[in-house]
Amino acid sequence: MKIVRHTELDVYKKAFSLAMEVFALSKSFPTEERYSLVDQIRQSSRSVCANMAEAWRKRRYEAAFISKLSDSEAEAAESQVWLQFAVECEYAHRDRVRQLYSSYDEVVAMIVHMIHHSEKWTLP
Repeated sequence: MKIVRHTELDVYKKAFSLAMEVFALSKSFPTEERYSLVDQIRQSSRSVCANMAEAWRKRRYEAAFISKLSDSEAEAAESQVWLQFAVECEYAHRDRVRQLYSSYDEVVAMIVHMIHHSEKWTLP
């Protein structure tokens, strides 16, 4: 199957789903965290997807493609950090966050695989 849009990528679908789960989880955070932890975790989780979309559109240039995927990978790792804070601050249950954290590990692995095999994704 030929992939035409970034939204067809399995990694994008997984990252988007995770961003929506993070959004739902962060709704229960205290109001005093609205402009710090809530904004940070939502922004980073959404940026995973946004950077993937940019990478997809820059795939004519392998270095630009890899750079945007690297940004996406970094945002996924940042999301994991904010999830850790949510647990330590007792805003989220450890088991639920463990599942999300693990899913972000999968997203990172998928992105790294794309980076290491960028020639399969970039345009001639």
